[in-house]
Amino acid sequence: MEIIKGTALLLLVLSLFTFFSYKAPKGMKAMGALANAACAAFLVEAFQKFVGGDLIGISFLGEVGEAAGSMGGVAAAALVALALGVSPVYALMLGVSCAGLGLLPGFFAGYIVAFLVKQIEKRVPAGLDLIVTILFAAPLVRLIGVGIKPVVDATLLNIGGIITETTNSNPIIMGIVLGGVITVVATAPLSSMALTAMLGLTGLPMAIGALAVMGSSFMNYVLFDRMKFGDRRTTIAVAIEPLTQADIISANPIPIYVTNFIGGAASGVIISMFGLINNAPGTATPIAGLAVMYGFNDPVKVTICALLCAAVSAIAGFLGSLFFKNYKIKTTVDIRESEKLAA
Repeated sequence: MEIIKGTALLLLVLSLFTFFSYKAPKGMKAMGALANAACAAFLVEAFQKFVGGDLIGISFLGEVGEAAGSMGGVAAAALVALALGVSPVYALMLGVSCAGLGLLPGFFAGYIVAFLVKQIEKRVPAGLDLIVTILFAAPLVRLIGVGIKPVVDATLLNIGGIITETTNSNPIIMGIVLGGVITVVATAPLSSMALTAMLGLTGLPMAIGALAVMGSSFMNYVLFDRMKFGDRRTTIAVAIEPLTQADIISANPIPIYVTNFIGGAASGVIISMFGLINNAPGTATPIAGLAVMYGFNDPVKVTICALLCAAVSAIAGFLGSLFFKNYKIKTTVDIRESEKLAA
């Protein structure tokens, strides 16, 4: 029963944020900003605190990581405001007003107040708009962030806790679910980094997310190369960061998503069998995700597991290219040339 509950809640969160991405005003830009905020705060924390500080033993790097990790709310509020078109000084003003808050409270507060600040910039005379923003927008963004924090803790973070407990009790099955879903999300506009950061995943679930996404780089390289979605540059780019080729992926969802789910699920099973952990939320990204794993696990186990994930993912990409070889795809030429003509 718990595994059904955990899977259902994961899919519910995914559905809600996908709906937000496509239906909320500038939702796609906002979600992109959330992913960037996770990168700015959590990746620095992951590398410097867990690798540089804990693994290598350099205390100064540990301090750098702790400082960055505590600024999730600042990064989220500032970057989402910038993405929505707020001027840099006001965007950073909203960000620093969220100091001490988590990633999601900062994100939601910054998203809401950004629309108000844009109206202030538009309607209030130059110079006076600074005073109005300081007097009203700065306190409001923190008020909203503080008000949202208990809701976030009671919902999204609680869901992440349920998924973590379910994974620990049913590692193989949840390895299939999490590995498949997070790898698919890595190719979607939502971003795997944003999803895992929102849920606050740690332990085995976060390890599954990190190494499954790492393996997807090899899978997508093989799939894109054999399916001829684009040139060699496109193929390398999707292996490094799938979101750089979001237009191609969105135009060919069936072959790409199906292949990624299968490859990610296979990696999830392998990671579950190794019993690896990752206590750095939001590190479901190819290069950083792998590096951070060395800070929490035996290096030999991580290396062997990573190689196996890369191998099964590459095989999944090869099998996907065989299965969908007669599937009518849209290439970069089809998509980008038509965009140029439309422009």
